[in-house]
Amino acid sequence: MPGDAAVAAVSLSGTHTFSKSNQDVIRLLAGLGVEGDAHMGVTVKHRSRVARDPSRPNLRQVHLVHEELHDELRSAGFAVRAGDMGENVTTRGLDLLGLPVGARLHLGETAVVEITGLRNPCLQLDGFQDGLLKAVLGRDEDGGLVRKAGIMGIVIEGGEVRPGDPIVVELPAGPLNRLEPV
Repeated sequence: MPGDAAVAAVSLSGTHTFSKSNQDVIRLLAGLGVEGDAHMGVTVKHRSRVARDPSRPNLRQVHLVHEELHDELRSAGFAVRAGDMGENVTTRGLDLLGLPVGARLHLGETAVVEITGLRNPCLQLDGFQDGLLKAVLGRDEDGGLVRKAGIMGIVIEGGEVRPGDPIVVELPAGPLNRLEPV
């Protein structure tokens, strides 16, 4: 993994808004998520998942999106910036979608997020900007669906995360499993 991976922006929202507001710093809380964010908690907080089973573990405590996706979307005519697609951490210089399940991202001095899976993009993206859902979906060489709207994780170690903080990737031991939607 490249050594120049860094946090480009951090964002949160205390309510279930689609977009999140950029912050100077966010605090990750072990086992919970982003302090003050509507998706913080041990059990699911995403409204559609709460409706199905509110006792399920929250595998979506932290949402990460690569800033390169924003660049790609802007070049396609969309007006997007960090936090607009609901992410808590916007990264630069790291292939988030290529990480395996269980990879750990060391953010800043002490925070550690373990990757649980892909964000499954939904129709709310089109509510934000028409056509955005289709723009974050693609096809690989074999025709398989590629979800580009970021990845999800849980907080293993808490700490403060700021724009400019380095990101260090720790790969899991054993076989590496591709990310699936969570």
